Order: sequence, then C-alpha cells, then structure tokens
Amino acid sequence: MKKQFQARLFILSAIFSLMGMAIVVQMLRIQFSPQATAFIKQGDRYAGEFRTLFPERGQIYDRHGYLLAGNKTVYEVGVNLSSVKNPHTVALTLSVVLGLDYNKIYDTITNPPEGLLYVVLANYVSSDNVKELRDLREQLSDKYQQKGDASLDGLDFKALLQRSYPENSLASNVIGFVTMEDKGYFGVEEKYNDLLAGVPVTVWVPEDPNRAEELPQIPKGADLILTIDREAQAAVEEILYKAIEDTGSEAGTVIVMNPRNGEIIAMVSTPQMNLNEFWKYGETYKYASEFNRSTNMQYEPGSVFKVLTMAAAIDAGTVAPGTSYLDVGYFEIGGGYIYNWDKGAWGVQDMVGCMQHSLNVCMARLASIMGQDRFYTYMKRFGIGHPTGIDLAGEAAGRLKVPGDVDWYDIDLGTNSFGQGVAVTPIQMMAAASALANDGKMVYPHILYGMVSNGHQYNTPTQVIGTPISPQSARTVSEMLAVALEQGESVASVDGYRIAGKTGTAQIPGPDGEYDPKLTNASFIGWGPVDDPQFMVYVWLEKPNTSEWASYVAAPAFHDIVEKLVVLLDIPPDNMRRLIAGQ
Repeated sequence: MKKQFQARLFILSAIFSLMGMAIVVQMLRIQFSPQATAFIKQGDRYAGEFRTLFPERGQIYDRHGYLLAGNKTVYEVGVNLSSVKNPHTVALTLSVVLGLDYNKIYDTITNPPEGLLYVVLANYVSSDNVKELRDLREQLSDKYQQKGDASLDGLDFKALLQRSYPENSLASNVIGFVTMEDKGYFGVEEKYNDLLAGVPVTVWVPEDPNRAEELPQIPKGADLILTIDREAQAAVEEILYKAIEDTGSEAGTVIVMNPRNGEIIAMVSTPQMNLNEFWKYGETYKYASEFNRSTNMQYEPGSVFKVLTMAAAIDAGTVAPGTSYLDVGYFEIGGGYIYNWDKGAWGVQDMVGCMQHSLNVCMARLASIMGQDRFYTYMKRFGIGHPTGIDLAGEAAGRLKVPGDVDWYDIDLGTNSFGQGVAVTPIQMMAAASALANDGKMVYPHILYGMVSNGHQYNTPTQVIGTPISPQSARTVSEMLAVALEQGESVASVDGYRIAGKTGTAQIPGPDGEYDPKLTNASFIGWGPVDDPQFMVYVWLEKPNTSEWASYVAAPAFHDIVEKLVVLLDIPPDNMRRLIAGQ
C-alpha cells in the first residue's frame, strides 16, 4: 500500500513538474515571440499619447539687434471636470477676474459635451491674471477644507506662447502680424512664415512625469535679422506723419534704401497699426493693398519716371547733356498733343534744363526719337511692369503697356515717357533708379539681412538684377539731376551734401479714365552723396490739399528725411569726406 502511494506520488510529481516546465517554456516562447513585441508596444501606447509639438516661433530683430517681434507666455484656462467641486465659484471667479460671461461658463462646466473630461474656458490669458487665479485657488482651497462653502478645484492652466511686438506699431507695415492660429499675415511674418514657425514634430509623450526626460527637444524656428534700422525707421515715421498733417494728404509712403546693396533701411506706409492688436486690422484697412503701399499698391508716378526716360536716351546715344532743342510748348505724337505741365513754351533748352523744369514735351520728343522698340526695351530692362522680388508678401507687379496690347495707342509712347499711363510701385521705382546711383547696376531690394538657425547665421548677399545702362550713362544722368536741383534751388537740397533727385506730380485718373487736375500724387526720388551714394529716398504723398505740386509737398519731406539720415547713418558732409580721403 505504501509503495503504491509512493508510486502515485511520484507520477503526480512528474506530471506537475512536466506541466511546470511546459508553462515555463510557453512563457519563454511567448515572451520572445514576434507577437510579444507587438503586445509590449500596445501596452506602451496606453502609457502615453502621440502629440504634435510646435516649435517656438523665431524672433525678428533690426540690423542692430533691437527686438521687433518676439514671444510672451500666456495661458489656456480650463477645468478638469472630474475635479470640479463648485461650478458656481469657478464661473463667478472667471467672470470677475477675466470678464467672462458667468452663465456661459457655468453652463459649459455643468453641461459639457459628452465624453469630454477637460474643457477650455479661456485662451491667451495673461501671466498676471493667471497668478491672481492661482492665488485665489489656493486661498479658497484652504477655506473649502475648513468651511466647505467654496472651491476652485479643477481649474487648470496650460502655458502657451503668443506673438509679441514690443515696439507696437513701429515698422508694422514691414513686419506683419501673427494670429492666434500661429499663422503670419503680411510683411516678413507671412513671407518667412515657414522659417519662423519651424517644423512641427509628432512624438509619443509618456503620461508618467518621471519620464519627462524622454521628451525630444524641438528646435525653435529661425530668428531673422532685418536690414531695417530702428532709429532711422522711427525718425522717418515721425517726419512722414508730420508731412501728411502739414499737407493734408490722405496717406503717405517713404522708402530708404542703400542703392549699392539693396538693403532697406526704413520703409513706412500709412496708416499703421498696433501689431499687438492684430484683430483690429479690419478697422484700419479697407483693402489688403493698403497694408504696405511701398510694395503692394501701384500708381502712376508722374515725373519721377522721367529719370528713366532720360537715362535711356543718354545710354542710347540719342542725346547728350548739352543737346538743345526749341520748346514750343507742345509736341504732336500719335494723333494727339503733349503739353508741358504749365501749358507754357520754354524756348531753347538743353537736357539739364529739361530735367530742371520737368518738361513733358522734352520727354515725348526723346521717346519719339528713340522709337517704340528702343524705348520699351529700356523700360523692360529697368524692370517696369514686373515685380522686383522683394522679400515681403503681396508685391504688386505694376503695368507697362506696350505696342501690341489691346489698350495701347500711339500717343502712349509720349505719355508713358513722363510717367502717365504707367503703373509702378514705389519699390519698383527704387529698384529701377538704383541703376542710376550704382554705376548702371540695379540691385535686388531686400528686407532680410540674415537668418540665424541652429546656431549659424546666414546673410543675404548683394544681388544685381540687371544692368540696363552703362556706368558712364548712370554717372552722367546722376550729375545732370544734381545740377538741375542746384540750379533750381530746390527745397530738397541739403546743406553740405550734393544730392541727385527729381520731383513727380501726377494727376489721378478717375473710374472713367479721365484725370482730375485737383487730385494728384506727389512724389520725390533722390540719392546721395552724388560722388558716393549711400542712401536713396522715395517719398509719395497721396492727394495733398495744400498744394498739388510735389516741389511744395514731397520735396520738403525728402529734405527733412535726408537731414536726419546723414546724422543717423554717420555720413560726413562732402568737404569732410574729401578731407578724410585726402582729396
């Protein structure tokens, strides 16, 4: 009997040992099987979640390192519904501190959408307000434990980054703005949105706070350094607004550019807006083109365009500075007549006098002598009718009618020669005229000085976009314009500096195409010092009412701007520069 019991015990022990070994083997097989990897991954998936992490938006600086656009910490305020103990207290507190609607907040907490455990109650709340709410939550939490009459339990705060503009409206038309969706609109913010925003990354985020170190570091967006000089920008804005007030103009535009390399030193267009209140955009602008008239709005420039016609005629060998003609006050072309601005006859004039007195008849004669093909070939080489490619959003192309277009007529050759029937943007005129100040080479106008990404800075090189005229022709026309200003004793002149420049007064066509003699665009373009151009300034005042003539409204603004620029840019008077250079 005992032996029989021992045998049974041995058999059972063997069976259980075999079963145990089988279980161990099966466990090992499962643990190292291909399916095990999938099960482990599935388990890890429920220990966290996939999230899209957005980088910090890059900052924008002026050429000297002043911050023009940055980021500030704001908060999303919400509630964890499972933790809320007193909806009334939460709703009341948020209505008092944040000015939110009590009934809406209370209803959101007590009747949330099905399945939600967390609801957002307010967005982009300031740090000061959040600090106040946190302090109240702590105070009421103690009070709730003691008396049970109030609680802010469940109230939660999540930090966010919001675009911030420390200079408010300064250079607003250049910078643009970023909405709450982190999308850039207008200016640099739109043009370089992808660089500034960086690259979002989708990653798995563990719920275990002890594994926070596993979160990847997302590289921030690129920082941008602009060619804008903050001090020059502020000074030009002040002068332009004063000029608008003094002349009763509807709007104004000023661009300051280095004609040697195309760097935009200042760019102002009115009206401007506080970029920190971007939601008021619709209250400031009726049309998108008004945001930056420098690049987005085209108009008939009038007599400033004559510098291009004269440059083409000089370069083509059609005339020389001393070439003379008899001005009888009109010129017949294309079955019509061209008259001077004053309807007068100016007698014998050379080409310097032609520019000094801004004679339309002279320009029409030059275009007629050059002929259609040569004249329009030069205008195309100057980039008229094509965008410059400036690195700002929304650049307009302008319009140059040419023979063969359905709306071009023979008389257009004459009117186009002095800037009528031609549509340009101020930046197009700047780029074209840069050839006159830069030995025949047109430069690419640009706002971006450099980009900083991953610890490295990449600068924008100087780019030549065309050579419409020879260096000698450019210097000849520049000298002609300087002499014309000096002989005419223009108010645009600045003591101590030789300046080349030209006024432009253009009548504004109405909806029916007829020109209103009382409504004008007054412009002035100039550069200097003539022997070493370091700045080019374009002034455009729309519909001035104190005078329709640019010589009385735009030229004084140019003078005031240049007087300020030579100080800010540290440009000595001509005699001092020659003395320093040993000349």
